[in-house]
Order: sequence, then C-alpha cells, then structure tokens
Amino acid sequence: MNQLETKQMADPIANDWGSRSHVQTLVLMVATAFGIYLCYRLAVPFLPPLAWALGLAVLFTPFQRWVESKLKHPRLAAFVSVLVIGVIVVVPLTFVGQRLVVQAAKGADLIETKVTSGEWRRTFAAQPLLAPLADKIEKQIDLPGTVKSFAIWLSSSAGSIVTGSLLQAIDFCLTFYLLFFFLRDRRAALQTLKSLSPLTGVEMDRIFSRVSDTIHATIYGTLTVSSVQGLLGGLMFWWLGLPAPMLWGVVMALLAVVPVLGAFVVWIPAALLLTLEGSYGNALILTLWGLIVVGTIDNLLRPILVGKRLKLHTILAFMSVVGGLIQFGPAGLILGPAVLAVTTVLLEIWSGRNSAELGFEPGELSGFERQGGLEDHGAAKPRLNKPSS
Repeated sequence: MNQLETKQMADPIANDWGSRSHVQTLVLMVATAFGIYLCYRLAVPFLPPLAWALGLAVLFTPFQRWVESKLKHPRLAAFVSVLVIGVIVVVPLTFVGQRLVVQAAKGADLIETKVTSGEWRRTFAAQPLLAPLADKIEKQIDLPGTVKSFAIWLSSSAGSIVTGSLLQAIDFCLTFYLLFFFLRDRRAALQTLKSLSPLTGVEMDRIFSRVSDTIHATIYGTLTVSSVQGLLGGLMFWWLGLPAPMLWGVVMALLAVVPVLGAFVVWIPAALLLTLEGSYGNALILTLWGLIVVGTIDNLLRPILVGKRLKLHTILAFMSVVGGLIQFGPAGLILGPAVLAVTTVLLEIWSGRNSAELGFEPGELSGFERQGGLEDHGAAKPRLNKPSS
C-alpha cells in the first residue's frame, strides 16, 4: 500500500470529527447538559421536601408493599400509607412543638430573673476561684442587657421554628404530596433511572442498595439513637427539677445527631452549674446518668439499628452530616450522607473497572502498591495473563 492510499484512508478518519453527525451529537450533548443544569436549578427550591419524601419512602416501602398486598391497588395503597405516615409524623411533632414554645419562654424568663436579681453573682462569689471571673464579666459585658436580648431571641426563635412560615408549611405539604408518588411509582422511577444511566443494571442496583442502606442507617440509627439519648437526658433534667427539661432534651437529641458531638455538650455544663450551686448530689447523679446511661445507649442501640449498613468512616460521616446541614439545611441530614454514598459507589465502580483492565481481580494490589510495601503476607497474588498458544 503506497503513501497516497494510506493518506486517503486516514483523511476520512481525521475529518470525521467535523462531520454532520458528530456536530449534531456535540450539540445534543451540550443541550442535554444545559437542560440538566436548568432542571437542577428548578429543583433546588424543592430539595428539602424531595429529600424528606425520599427518606420516608425508603423507610416505609415495606409497609407500602404490605398495604398493596391487602388492597391490590397501588394508588389506594399509597394514599393509605401517606395518611398513616402523616399521623405518625404530624401528631408527635405538633405536641413536642407546642411544649417547646412554652418551655422556651419559661426558660428564658428564668435565666433573665437569675441574672437581674444577682443570683448568678452570689453563686460565683461562693467559689473563691470563680469570684475574679465574675468581676471581669461584670466589667466587660452588660450581662443583664445581653441576657434579656437572648431571652427575647430564644422565645421568638422557638415560636418561629415551631409555627413556621408559609413557605415551611408549603414544604411540609409538598413532602407528603411527593411521598404519595414516590410510594406509588417507585418501581417505574427506578426502572427509568436504570434505562437512562450509562451504568449496568447490576451497578445501578448497587447504588440503589447503598443509598437505601445509608438512609436507613441515618434515620433509624442516627435519629432513633439521638432521640432516645435526648429523651433520657430530658427525663433526668425533669427528675432533678432542672428548668425546661423538654427543651434541653430536644437540644441534646439534635446535638447527638452530629457525629463527634453528643448530649454531653448539654449535661456536662448542667452538672457543673449544679456543682457551683452546691447541689453535689444532683451533680453526681446527672454525671453518672450521662456517662453510664446516655453515653452508652449509643453503643447499645447503634449496632442493632445500623449494623454494617453505614459504610462510612467517622470523619466522613461527620463531614457528610455537617456539610449537608450547612449546604441544604435540615434536608442535608439525608442528602449529605446519600450524596457521599453514591459518590463512594461510583469510585468503587471505577476502581473495579480499572483493576479489571489491568488484569487484577477486585481487591488485589497493583505492582506499584506491592512495591510500596502495602501487600500483606496473606494477600492474594495478581493473576498473570497466560500467553496464547
């Protein structure tokens, strides 16, 4: 074959990128990417109700299947499930919300009374080591004015959080509206995602399974354990006669949601305050209760409720929860870990494909890793491709 024939065969390949079909494909890709971006911008205002609806749908899918087996009609079964879920969620939230408003107002008034009456000053003066600190606080801070402003903010904030705005009420209604369709059309939605995804069916099932495990672990594990810790802490506050036990119980539950933090952020300062007031017995009881009961309940319940479902390191779990809360608000409690779980699975899929292309079985080490001393003595050896005969 001469050079002219070779050039004629190479020219169509070189000029193929400028062909009409490739230009159309490129335009279609750009238009699709732009459309996806616009759809994302349209969905941003609905992310909170979408996230909570998704979480509730994953949790109550077994219940939906049971209702469908009894009613034999997906639409009616989804409607019944939404009604039941609404009763389970709305009634406790309404009761707790009303009590929070009342206790927040009482707690704010109590704090303001203790400061304006000078009771806090007498408590510090009784402790020789803390008396100089009280003098510095009085000189540098207008404590009565600061506490009064804080009390007003606490009362107003508690009321606004519970009663909510019109947009929050709309989000709440949207959550259950979307939940109906997530329950009724879940099979069709999953099948559509599979058909649109470039991944194989097995890989998509792996992603769906990891997201489901993450949501179960986050809600069943994190929320249930933190709620129990807050309940136990609030009960001890009530039994010891401390102010606003339900309010501080909710605060302990919220802090327990975040990895690394926990209910101790509340009960340790409360125990110190009881010590300063001379209630050594109550301080000891609260400390033992916090360490033995509240502190160990996490180690008892989390393995039962979570097990090995949440396949995230503690630091990654902390970043996903806190970062999700910062980025998406309360919905980040679900979105943060879910996004990290999906990304982790995608990285595992890429790693598995690359290992297969290099001739390694999944989990085996490359030559570079073995040279770096990463291979254990019992590790599997890489398989060698036999030369074809």
